[in-house]
Amino acid sequence: MLKEAEVAARALGVQLQFVEARGPADLDRAFSDMTRARAGALTVLSSAMFFNERRRLVDLAAKNRLPAVYALREYVDVTGLMSYGPDFAHLHRRAATYVDKILKGAKPADLSVEQLTKFELVINLRTAKALGLTIPPSVFGRADQVIE
Repeated sequence: MLKEAEVAARALGVQLQFVEARGPADLDRAFSDMTRARAGALTVLSSAMFFNERRRLVDLAAKNRLPAVYALREYVDVTGLMSYGPDFAHLHRRAATYVDKILKGAKPADLSVEQLTKFELVINLRTAKALGLTIPPSVFGRADQVIE
């Protein structure tokens, strides 16, 4: 994920600063580091620890006035600004088609592997307003869900 982020940042002319937090005890220090570096935004990569600490992460982002994008919509459900990630409802439906084929006699080894193709963008407008942000129409129009 980090290598892909670096490639995207170069293409966009954005400078990335990677801040590591290996456990919950590292989160306060990580946000202090971002504040000292005058970070303009935050992208939270997927991790079980981050997911377990999602409410705290969202609260720290708000406290430090950092617009943040998360990989999972559950962060937006607890007042995170926005998420862009897999549409799990779609993934579950696709998995059901595989189960159906297997139950009808298909051999799992004979089934093709599918690449994830459906992602969802969720935006929390209340959080955007609290941060003093205006979501551009081009982004707003692409949202799968907007929380008002």
